[in-house]
Order: sequence, then C-alpha cells, then structure tokens
Amino acid sequence: MKKMGLLPKLVIGIILGIIIGIVSKNTEVYFISRIFVTFSSLFGSFLSFIIPCIILGFVAPGIADLGNGSGKLLAITTAIAYVSTIIAGTAAYFIGASILPKVIKAAEVAKGSSIELEPYFTITIDPVMGVMTALVMAFMLGIGMSYIKGNALLNALKDFQDVVALAVKNIIIPFVPVYITGIFVKLTVAGEIFRTLKTFSSVYIILLLLQAAYLAVQYVVAGTISGKNPFKSLKNEIPAYFAALGTQSSAATIPINLECVRKNEVSDEIVDFVVPLCATIHLAGDTITLVLASMGVMLMNGQNPTFAVMFPFILMLGVTMVAAPGIPGGGVMASLGLLQDMLLFTQPQQGLMIALHAAQDSFGTATNVTGDGAIAIIVDHIFKRNKSKDEEKVIEIKAAEG
Repeated sequence: MKKMGLLPKLVIGIILGIIIGIVSKNTEVYFISRIFVTFSSLFGSFLSFIIPCIILGFVAPGIADLGNGSGKLLAITTAIAYVSTIIAGTAAYFIGASILPKVIKAAEVAKGSSIELEPYFTITIDPVMGVMTALVMAFMLGIGMSYIKGNALLNALKDFQDVVALAVKNIIIPFVPVYITGIFVKLTVAGEIFRTLKTFSSVYIILLLLQAAYLAVQYVVAGTISGKNPFKSLKNEIPAYFAALGTQSSAATIPINLECVRKNEVSDEIVDFVVPLCATIHLAGDTITLVLASMGVMLMNGQNPTFAVMFPFILMLGVTMVAAPGIPGGGVMASLGLLQDMLLFTQPQQGLMIALHAAQDSFGTATNVTGDGAIAIIVDHIFKRNKSKDEEKVIEIKAAEG
C-alpha cells in the first residue's frame, strides 16, 4: 500500500481540527480541544528551538559548496538565479498588494467565541541563538569555509546538517499534521475558521496564476537573449514540469530535466552544471508562494504588508532558501526563521504558512524546476559568446605572431 503523502495528511488534519473545534463548543468534550492545543503549544516551542539549527545546518554548508564551483560560470549562474528569485518575489508583492486587499478585508475579525481555549501546560524551549544571529553566523561560516583549504569544519557542519535533517524528517514532518489540527481547533473555537479558509482560497488562486505567468516571462526573456523560440523551449520542458508535480522534489526531477534542457540545444557542459546547481539555488516558485501567503496572513490579522517591510524579507529569502532542498517540505521550513524575525509571525501564523505552502508544493516545485531550463538557456548563450570571443583573441594573437 502506498504511503500517504504530507498533503493528504494536512487536509485530514485541517478537517479534523474544524470538526473537533465545532464539537468542542459543547463543554462536555471541551477537554479534547485543549489536548490538541497543548500539543500545538509544545510542538511550536520545539519548532522555535530548531529554526536556528535549520538555518545554521543548511545555509552554511550550502554557501560553502557554492564556493567550490567553477569560477565565473558559478558566479553568473548564481547571480541570474538570485535575480530571478528576487524578481519573482517583488512581482508577487505588487500583484498581491493590488489584489489581496480587495478580497481580504484588513482586521476583519469574526465574532469571537466566549470560550478561551488555553493549553493545559506549556514548556519553553529556548533556542540556542536568535534567528538573525544564526543567519549572520551561517553566512560568515559559509563564506569563510569556501576560502580556507581545510575541510574539518565543513565536514562537522555537514554532520550537523544530517542530524537536523533527521530531526526534521522524523519529528517535524510526521507531527506537522497534528500541529495543524491544533491550530485549526483553536481557530474554529475562536470563530475565525471560515475567514481563514476564504483567505487561503484567494491567495491560492492568485499564486498559481502568477507562477504560470512567471514561467512564461522567464522563457520570453531567455528567448529574447538567446534568439531561441520561447514557446518551443517551454514546450520541451513540459515533461520536467509534470515530473516535478508528481515527485514534489527538485532533486528527483534532475535526470528528466537534464534531457528536457538538452532538447533546447544547450551545451552538454552547461546542462550538466546549471541544472543540478539551480535545483538547489533557484526557488522562484516557492518565493512567489511565501510572499503572497505571508501577505494574506498579515492582511487577515490587520497588519499592513508594505513594500518597506516585504522587500527586505524577499531579499533574505533569495539567500536563505539555499537550505530548502535539503529539508523535506521545501522552502517554507527554511523561511520560518525569517517569518518569525522579520515579519513577527506567531506560531499559529507559521503553522498556517506551512499548511498553505504544502497545499501548492507540487506546483511550486514544478515552477522552480521549469524555470531552471530558462536559466540554462541564458547561461549557455553567455558561455558560447565568451567562448567565441576567446577563440577570436587566440586567432588574433596567432596572426600577430605569424
């Protein structure tokens, strides 16, 4: 029997949370709600503890590994991927700012319930360091390790990365549905559930349309630069897109995407370098989701997601989500620290972000993977142009010597 995926479990958790919340308004079974809310409180505390570990364990080795690439080609590919991610996030902000306030009434608080739902007890698990401290340390260690010759520190951090990944795989991911159940129990008892679901549906429709539109823009830009037919190039990527929909993994889709990009007449050396690299560093689809979803959650809670607030968040997402491919569940896990520290998201708000991200994870991954093909076309054009110039210089030098 095929193992149930995370998305079906989350859907079950949400439905179960709504049912328990409705039933628990009868005080005879009120204790059931408090059990789930107590678990969510404990799990949220552990989540706060592990966020800095995720950042340090994944971002530092990720940056260090980037430094081991092949010079200018690495720098060009990384720069294009980062710019693409930032453009995606910025476009998501302006689209969201123009549409979301019309469908989500700011500070539209439903009539609250007279029941105050509190956990039976709480346990505070203090993180070993703050989120921004972990980010700065990860950048410092990553950049430093890319320059020094020794591998002792890098190997130690990769072992730490394996430990964190194990915790995420065996603790965070399996219990996230129960955590989501507790959050939706509390929302239902508080009378906010239908407003929340309405917000989710609005954001979900907008982000799927924007992901599709951004793919078209990427290939039009790639075609303009390289002279290739953008529609033909995008058509050749369809197998990779659907493979990503099924696997929900950029890494698992690499073999198929390699063949798709080769059909666009990209040099073998560029294909073999750019596609695996971009599977790690290019997460435009996730960025669109995280920006729009966070704006929706902020508007739902009466906060104003201004450009001054969101743009630094977008810039940091471009760097921080280098960690995302190493973590089951994608970009949202890597972004939790930024949501907490930069947007001041509470634990329930972070839980909502996890649920919304998981609901579109297949489409976000497919957007990431398909966009990698456009970047490969651009890098290949730059590579061939520079190679041609180098060959011309060699001919000129030989002619001068002759």
